[in-house]
Amino acid sequence: QKLAAECQSAGYPGTLIPYKCDLSNEEEILSMFSAIKTLHQGVDVCINNAGLARPEPLLSGRTEGWRTMIDVNVMAVSICTREAYQSMKERNIDDGHIININSMNGHSVVPQSVVHFYSATKYAVTALTEGLRQELREAKTHIRATCISPGLVETGFAFKLHDNDPERAAATYESIRCLKAEDMANAVIYVLSAPPHVQV
Repeated sequence: QKLAAECQSAGYPGTLIPYKCDLSNEEEILSMFSAIKTLHQGVDVCINNAGLARPEPLLSGRTEGWRTMIDVNVMAVSICTREAYQSMKERNIDDGHIININSMNGHSVVPQSVVHFYSATKYAVTALTEGLRQELREAKTHIRATCISPGLVETGFAFKLHDNDPERAAATYESIRCLKAEDMANAVIYVLSAPPHVQV
């Protein structure tokens, strides 16, 4: 709601409509898509941006932390993608777009035990996006699928990962010049504005 108010006061075109949804709960996701259908006819573009890491190494991590990462980083992406596609299909939207915000950790495993399971979930996003691209092609649709895999972006991510150690979290963003949220937004805008024959 705060972000929606900021957008409005900055005079941006369009309207940001906040909707509370726990992405680890399928019923809430389905409720959100139902509300979107009721209020706005449906979804033309789906950007799967939510993701988190918990400090749960492979040899000593808690199952609960692993399950949370699977639920948000893999299951929610899959459910939202399915629901967005069904929304497009039922309205004959043939130029929609599904964008998965992935991570460099979805392409290489870094030597930091606290993100090894997280990396596995992001490898899953890499595979899911390619599978999605193939299924969309098989369905003879022009809906596009894109995976954006940034390195370190200065967000609240590290503070969620190191929620018991805010100093360590802050230090994460001081080690290098990080990407900013605006850089990600610009990448998304580029992807969405590419002409129909361009698959990013």
